[in-house]
Amino acid sequence: MGLSTHVLDTVHGTPAAGMRVTLYETHGEMATLVSRFTLNADGRHPDGLLYDDASLKVGTYRLAFEVAAYFRGRGVALAEPPFLDVVRLDFGVAHADQHYHVPLLCSPWSYSTYRGS
Repeated sequence: MGLSTHVLDTVHGTPAAGMRVTLYETHGEMATLVSRFTLNADGRHPDGLLYDDASLKVGTYRLAFEVAAYFRGRGVALAEPPFLDVVRLDFGVAHADQHYHVPLLCSPWSYSTYRGS
């Protein structure tokens, strides 16, 4: 059923259009780059799923969201170093036949995530 993500900017109350995100497959402390992309106007991957249902495998993954760069680009004044720079979410896929949606709600000072549908 695949893997997807969606980011909402809780400061401006909008999707985080233009935020850079990196996807990795992880194996213990090792992380292998899968893709880098910029979120579209809806705060989502421009090509839809990060993995389609045929490509998603049981294992561990990381999504790295460039939060500080995004908020600076929106004109938010941040301290140096920023409180949050890159938010890294490490998560596991136990059932490759299910859909995994990893949303992020963020501000320069906080974030929240969950397994969405």
